[in-house]
Amino acid sequence: MNVTVLKTDNAAPVTTASASVLKLATPKPSYFQKKVVPKLWATLANVAPPLVMLALILTVWQLLCMSPTATLPSPTKIWSEASDLILHPFFNAGPQDIGLGWRVLVSMQRVAIGYGFACVIGILLGTIIGQSVWAMRGLDPIFQVLRTISPLAWLPISLAAFRDSQPSAIFVIFITSVWPIIINTAVGIRNIPQDYRNVAAVLRLNHFEFFTKIMIPSAAPYIFTGLRIGIGLSWLAIVAAEMLTGGVGIGFFIWDAWNSSRLSDIVVALVYIGAIGFLLDRFIAAVAHFVTRGTAAS
Repeated sequence: MNVTVLKTDNAAPVTTASASVLKLATPKPSYFQKKVVPKLWATLANVAPPLVMLALILTVWQLLCMSPTATLPSPTKIWSEASDLILHPFFNAGPQDIGLGWRVLVSMQRVAIGYGFACVIGILLGTIIGQSVWAMRGLDPIFQVLRTISPLAWLPISLAAFRDSQPSAIFVIFITSVWPIIINTAVGIRNIPQDYRNVAAVLRLNHFEFFTKIMIPSAAPYIFTGLRIGIGLSWLAIVAAEMLTGGVGIGFFIWDAWNSSRLSDIVVALVYIGAIGFLLDRFIAAVAHFVTRGTAAS
């Protein structure tokens, strides 16, 4: 410690002491503590609540349906009667005796075809309606009426037109999922800022360049909103259509299980349908986030 004496006029000397401060070395957090632990906590915060709610639902379900007189099977009964459908989704013991995994793939193939047509035609028609006032006035009321028709109501018309269950189911998927794509695309095109149109006029972009460089990027958040709604409707439509058209899809499996009074198989199939629908929605949302750089609604 250093001591300093200060002298002032007509005053007693003043002494001040200055002490050196020792800095304690604090350990730096490791990479695991800095990067891994926060991610683990964030993952746990997202995963734990659904798991807790699922356990609560299963517990209540078990308590309500454990009675021998219950009309619906309990979770334990479903596991005892249909565990093979859960543990072995890809078995193949014959043309109609296959696992739910194969049935889901058949249904998804039909959805991919019908939904693909809906994406192409929906975006093109939506672009025309959004660009042309006359097209909007002429077609928008018709589309608003057609989109309210139930998917099953289209099935007799498609069977009469195609006379085959496979294209009929694909048509039902298409006609069900195309409307939200058209409407959301048209709204997105109409909401393109006028400044973008002015820039396109200054640069003298042709119609194709304006479509690919101005219209589609600007309307992409609206378009992907329609695509997410459309994929959900297409998955709903295929289940309803397959119940009546037959085949090896997941929808016909549910109808066949009902005719055979296999309620446990139906519940397992419903879980498959919900899980696949969730994954399809997440996939479209991920593509939208990548394409629009996070501007699309998640």
